[in-house]
Amino acid sequence: MTFIFQKELSHIKNFLRLYASNRYIYLRKYIKSNKKSKIRLLDVGCGVHSPKVIEALFSTKVEYYGIDKIDIKDSLDKKYSRMRFIKIDLEKELEILDKKLKNNFFDFIMMNHVIEHLENGLEVVSVLCKKLKEGGGFYIEYPGVRSLSLPSMKGTLNFCDDPTHKRIYSIQEIGNVLLKNNFRIIKAGVVRNPLMISLIPFRLIESIFYNYSKASIFWDLFGFAEFIYAIKKNNSYKHN
Repeated sequence: MTFIFQKELSHIKNFLRLYASNRYIYLRKYIKSNKKSKIRLLDVGCGVHSPKVIEALFSTKVEYYGIDKIDIKDSLDKKYSRMRFIKIDLEKELEILDKKLKNNFFDFIMMNHVIEHLENGLEVVSVLCKKLKEGGGFYIEYPGVRSLSLPSMKGTLNFCDDPTHKRIYSIQEIGNVLLKNNFRIIKAGVVRNPLMISLIPFRLIESIFYNYSKASIFWDLFGFAEFIYAIKKNNSYKHN
């Protein structure tokens, strides 16, 4: 009975992610607008959780590539064997990554809450820009300057709650890197999803039931994160 309940809850959560989680919203829209049967997705700083969500939501639509500083493949079962992973330290081995990844290869790149852990985040973004095809989408999300003024909470509500956070980035500086690399900024701003905010009471109950950190539940309410979404222009594109 408990297994069935957990399975149903997992299905509900995955469905909600399609409409409440910003990065999956933009990925879903990109897939929908793309005529290809499958797109190549690069998930930067993927961790163990993100591949599982992608498999559940987009398994038939995505050829998945993940990057992380730890060995992800050993932490996943055979169900995820077709996914490809690269173990690399983006601060120490960026040149190696540049050589490993083909230019103009990926259709969509996600960099979700990764750049704030890097001193060289802008250089990483610049390298990744080359790896995206013309017409490809680039989604970046990170704690905004507003997070410095939020109260401290276990699980990170204030930027400084996480000792691995190294740098505050801004829409302006990330946007300028993207513009320099021939991207068109589609949308940028504070992450505030009304559906995510409306689900706060239910997520609080879930966090108590499963005993996990509550901080991220309030991110959308308090405007903890910023995001920027851009499309790589064709070389023939001319701005009027």
